[in-house]
Amino acid sequence: MPHRTTTARLPHDPVLRIERLTKRYRGAPAAANAEVSLTAHPGQVLGVLGHNGAGKTTLVNQITGLLTPDSGTISLAGVDAVAHPARARALVSVQAQANVPITGLSPRTAIELVGRIRGGEAREIRTRTAELLDALDLGPWADTPAQKISGGIARLTAFCMAAVRPGSLVILDEPTNDVDPARRRLLWAAIREIAAEGQAVLLVTHNVREAEHAVDELVVLNRGAVLASGTPAALTAHLRAQLLLTLDGVTVPPLPPGLRADRTGPAQATVAVPAERAAELVAWAHAAVDAGALDRFALTPASLEDVYLELVGAESSEPASQERGRAA
Repeated sequence: MPHRTTTARLPHDPVLRIERLTKRYRGAPAAANAEVSLTAHPGQVLGVLGHNGAGKTTLVNQITGLLTPDSGTISLAGVDAVAHPARARALVSVQAQANVPITGLSPRTAIELVGRIRGGEAREIRTRTAELLDALDLGPWADTPAQKISGGIARLTAFCMAAVRPGSLVILDEPTNDVDPARRRLLWAAIREIAAEGQAVLLVTHNVREAEHAVDELVVLNRGAVLASGTPAALTAHLRAQLLLTLDGVTVPPLPPGLRADRTGPAQATVAVPAERAAELVAWAHAAVDAGALDRFALTPASLEDVYLELVGAESSEPASQERGRAA
């Protein structure tokens, strides 16, 4: 499938520029990364989306100097990250897929310790730590020993450790794993705030629904290659919305001319909705509910999940939702 690209123009030079990056593991039938190119700009959240084996973690490990690419280039704020991995690594803050062990420390102590290690002044770091703890509603656990906190609180603590004194590039690898829905929303807001302060954020995720609400641009990886990249709006522009119907019976009521329903269950159906006919379809559905022919309906806009399934669904042997907690 060809790589489809739609890119918004940004005024700043990129913090991260990757060009034709390729990495193949010995004995592997295919490249883990196959000529991957992407850019991340200051003030931008760039999502990297892919299922298990798509090449996301291999990509992150090359950016941070843990792996050397076979070919291609990585530039971090003008530093050649392949030739000078230590210099480049100093420009990056990372929340890894696995939580950092902080046994014996409280979340507050662990966050402040990282801030000081990264060169922050004590008072500045104490203030910043308090702000992060408050923003993520972590106050009740801030001074609890790490061995007594939940996985979700540990995950949020790891995010704070990456955000307390962020580098030019902040890499977040599956940051919402184990986080409860309420704090997940707070986390997305905190991620957006990092970008608003001028950092570039590389958000690595398998959760396409969440990515849709957080990213400015998205790169879709599959089997090591970039299949598509661009803004969520641009990537979904060619898709139609869907009218989801819950039937009051087994028969779909007669639709307006030129439209058809696809049955998705004993009492469910969907209708692809052209943008110019959305109002007509909603009016039809209201009338069908009033007449008792439909139980209920919902009009859902085209989403990144639809794009992802269009690009990857037929090719992927394992859906993205099964990747949680495993390396890519």
